Amino acid sequence: MTMWMFFSGGLLLATVMILQLWRWSDRHADRALGSRLGKLQPVRPGRFDSQSVTDLPDAARRYFQFSIQPGAPLYTVARISMEGKFALGDREKPGYLDMTAEQTLAAPHGFIWGMRAAKGWMHLSGSDSQSWTRFWLAGILPIARQGGQADHRRSAFGRYVAEAAIWTPAALLPADGVTWEGIDMHTARVTVTYRDLSQQVDIHVDDDGRPAYVSFQRWSNANPEKQFRLQPFGAYPSEFKEFQSFTLPTHVEAGNHFGTESYFPFFIVDVTRLEFPLGNANDQSA
Repeated sequence: MTMWMFFSGGLLLATVMILQLWRWSDRHADRALGSRLGKLQPVRPGRFDSQSVTDLPDAARRYFQFSIQPGAPLYTVARISMEGKFALGDREKPGYLDMTAEQTLAAPHGFIWGMRAAKGWMHLSGSDSQSWTRFWLAGILPIARQGGQADHRRSAFGRYVAEAAIWTPAALLPADGVTWEGIDMHTARVTVTYRDLSQQVDIHVDDDGRPAYVSFQRWSNANPEKQFRLQPFGAYPSEFKEFQSFTLPTHVEAGNHFGTESYFPFFIVDVTRLEFPLGNANDQSA
C-alpha cells in the first residue's frame, strides 16, 4: 500500500508538472507571436490625406474620413486591452463569463487574443490566433485545442479582417490585396486577400461615416451540426473616442448568425486601452 501511494503521488506530481510546462509553453508562444506582430508596425508610416480616398465608393470615403484624421500616421497594428463578457452558451442560455483580454491586431498578417474569464467556480484562460485556439480550465486542464487546419485559418482570417474594420482602419486603405466596392449609400464592401486567403467585409456607416455595424460571411462551425460553412457574423461598434488621431469604438458587441433570429452577442467588450506600438526596422516579417 505504501509503495502504491508513493507511486500514485509521484505520477500525480509528474502529471501536474507536465501540464504546467505545457501551459508555460502556450504563454511563451502567445508572447512571441504578440512581439512578432507588433514589429509589423510601419517604421515610418505615411500620413493620411483625405484626398487619397475621394475615388472610393461614397460610404467607404466617409468611413475613412470619419475614422482617420488628416495627417494621422497610418498605423496598421494596434494593441488593445478590453473587459466585458464572453458567452459559452446560446441565445436561450448564454452563460456569460466576466472577461478581460489583451490583443495585438495586425491585419492581414495575424492577431493574438489572450483572455481570462470567470463566473463562480468556472475559470477559463487561453488565447486565439490565426494559428491556434487554446483554452484552459483553472489554468490546469486543457479543454480546447484547435489550429493548424485550413478551416481554422480561414475562420480566423475573417475575424481579424473584420476587427481591422473596427480598430485598425488604416490597414484597409486601398493597396495590393485590398479593394473596395459600393453596395449602397451607407454600405461599402472591402475585400482583403492575403496569401491563399480572401475575405469580404461589409461596413455600414451613417451619414457622417460613423460605422453602425460590420458584417460578413464567416467560415465557421458555430452551428448545431458543428460543420464548417459560411454563415453571417457581425458586430455593433459604439462609444467612439479618439486614439492618436483615429476615431475608434470603445464598445463592441458581436456574434454568430448576425441579422437572423439566432443572433446573440457572445462577445461584449469595452476597450480600456488602445495604442499603436512602434515598429522595428530590423524585423518586418511574420
